[in-house]
Amino acid sequence: MTHSLRTRLLVGIVSGMILLLTVFSILIYTLTHRALVNQFDASLLSTARMLAASVEQDNEEVDLESSVQEMPEFQKAEHPTYYQLWNDDSTVVARSPSLGTNDLPRFEGSLNIPVFQAFNMNPGRPGRAVGFKFKPRMADNEGTNRQPPAKARELTLVVARDADDLQDNLEFLRWLLLIASSGTITLSFLVAAFVVRQGLSPLNSLATEIAAIKENNLTARVATEPMPTEILPIKERLNDLLSRLEASFNRERRFTSDVAHELRTPLAGMRSTIEVTLTQIRKLGEYQTALSDCLAIAVSMQTMVNNLLTLARIDSNQLTFRKDKIQLAELVNSCWRPFSHKANARNITFENRLPAGLCLNSDPDSFSIALSNLLDNAAEYTNQGGQIWIEAHQTNDHIEIAVANTGCELTDDQVSHVFDCFWRGDSSRTDTGTHCGLGLALVQRIVQALGGSTTVEVQHGRIFTIRLVMPI
Repeated sequence: MTHSLRTRLLVGIVSGMILLLTVFSILIYTLTHRALVNQFDASLLSTARMLAASVEQDNEEVDLESSVQEMPEFQKAEHPTYYQLWNDDSTVVARSPSLGTNDLPRFEGSLNIPVFQAFNMNPGRPGRAVGFKFKPRMADNEGTNRQPPAKARELTLVVARDADDLQDNLEFLRWLLLIASSGTITLSFLVAAFVVRQGLSPLNSLATEIAAIKENNLTARVATEPMPTEILPIKERLNDLLSRLEASFNRERRFTSDVAHELRTPLAGMRSTIEVTLTQIRKLGEYQTALSDCLAIAVSMQTMVNNLLTLARIDSNQLTFRKDKIQLAELVNSCWRPFSHKANARNITFENRLPAGLCLNSDPDSFSIALSNLLDNAAEYTNQGGQIWIEAHQTNDHIEIAVANTGCELTDDQVSHVFDCFWRGDSSRTDTGTHCGLGLALVQRIVQALGGSTTVEVQHGRIFTIRLVMPI
């Protein structure tokens, strides 16, 4: 649905008002119609029963009291009341003078359960009638020579009345409800439009604040006071998003700066080596030494670029992993060999405490990169004559591997940054070109991509430990 929120709210409110007013109007009209008709019928029935009570049977003759026939409601020219009386053989016994030669519809009920019926009176006017059968009262013939009738006749009486006033009242009620409902709906639309506009004004203010945030100033935040409680979560989430974007952009700037710094130093070293070598004609050995230095710098730069490329591929999910059974103890020994000479030169002892039968199902190549970086980091930063060891224990569905070394000089605050790209404990970066600070960041990304997790801690005695929790 492409309508605006304001249109949806207005349509919803007005539609609800129309539905409610329609229901209430129908309910009011139905109840009022029933009450008026019941009142009309009660008056009609009262007149009919009065007429029935005035009918007297004397021998075989049926008489209607003259005083009843002369009642004003039967004599008035406008909206009179009509009656007609039949014998059980359908002969007319009596009728109201206002009927003339016309007949009322004959229908039968009982005195206790009369029948009401609507019909059209001449000329086409609406009317209502009540009809029932009854037995007239018997004439008192005591003191006379008349014989009482063998039995009372059963007569049919129908009393009718013009219902123009009733229909006019109902018609007036219909128009009154229609006009009142139309006016209420119009007023409701105007009020709803005003309320919706005022209610949505905080969203317009929010849009204005968002539009004022520029891409070069992510430190700006959306004000959170005052505001409706329904919009508060939106502003909070938006501020959280801006905070994450700011942190991401800051990391991106630091990353770019760090890459430039890390590449500038070895490139400057390579350039100075080449320039110094070319200042004069040198011996073959000097050229070989210069080229060896340049090669070492190029290899270091290539390693850093390869690590950056691997990190980028992991972050974009471009690397594919294969599952294979890994003998952890053998893999650790294989990964340690390239660093053993450096460790021996500094009298560092290494202990592989992994049990021979401990296995892990993971990607051998990626996991060996992670282990190699851990062992390289340990061999580089362990103190002279210190120790490095690796151990593990298995739970039901995980293996926890711990790589520990002595001689750690990092503070607790520094330890929390060891997995950041280009971070080094040496803030002066005196070892730039030798270590670029990508090893542990690469370890963390690889382990996470393989479904594991990494933690780091510094224990008493300056023991630096990195733990890998890997699914079996």
